[in-house]
Amino acid sequence: MEEIKRDIYLQRLIDSEQNQLVKIITGIRRCGKSYLLFHIFYNYLKNKGIDDAHIIGISLDDVANEELLNPKELNRYI
Repeated sequence: MEEIKRDIYLQRLIDSEQNQLVKIITGIRRCGKSYLLFHIFYNYLKNKGIDDAHIIGISLDDVANEELLNPKELNRYI
């Protein structure tokens, strides 16, 4: 399967990477939000030399992460 490039969205993430703000990605269901973050942006960070220990990826719609919906638990985890 060929990867759909999302260069504009990736560049927006890169441009705001160091602004100390939380990034919120919105869009309709199944438009590639998770893919953008968990694959494209992740690969960008890895290619930049960022160690896995410094990359946190959490899917909050996964039942296994249900406790992280509590902000205090999420803060502890991070």
